[in-house]
Amino acid sequence: MVDITAQMVKELRQETGAGVLDCKQALEACDGDFGQAVTYLREKGMAAAAKRATREATEGLIGTYVHAGNRVAALVEVNCETDFVANTDQFRELAHDLAMQVVAAKPQYLTVEDVPASLLEEEKQVYRAQMKDSGKPEEILDRIVEGKLGKFYEEICLMEQPFIKDTAITVRELVQQHNALLGENIVVRRFARFEIGG
Repeated sequence: MVDITAQMVKELRQETGAGVLDCKQALEACDGDFGQAVTYLREKGMAAAAKRATREATEGLIGTYVHAGNRVAALVEVNCETDFVANTDQFRELAHDLAMQVVAAKPQYLTVEDVPASLLEEEKQVYRAQMKDSGKPEEILDRIVEGKLGKFYEEICLMEQPFIKDTAITVRELVQQHNALLGENIVVRRFARFEIGG
């Protein structure tokens, strides 16, 4: 059994933002393996976040971002469970980053569920028309269409877009990370993007 030092706990805490006791437990559970402890905490945080998802998020704030030149701006409503969390620097930064995302990435819808069925049908027909003469079997075409729809969602749905400050994660994953970090259910409710002449 590896001796868990205060320095190990401190480093894990800096890496993950988890509490001291959680970090100590993770290191003990993973026999001092730093990488495994990080994964352990992430999984624990995501599991806790899933439980919190059913709790009511009625507090929060409006994140704003006005791009240099004052020609493009965005507002994003981000909700949480308490005004205490709404007033933390991490929550404010999240709301600001989401507004910046809306300005930069120009999403049209919040989630996949918000995309009108008629628009999806149009997209599917376009993809099928593009592959009409490919000679591929129907089930292969279906999979290609699904793959193209995934890319389509990444372009038009805010929650599916790669996060502009770290494209390795989606906006949905960014929100889930904050959910785990802040210990509350965090919900992106709606957004608006404004552009001069747009």
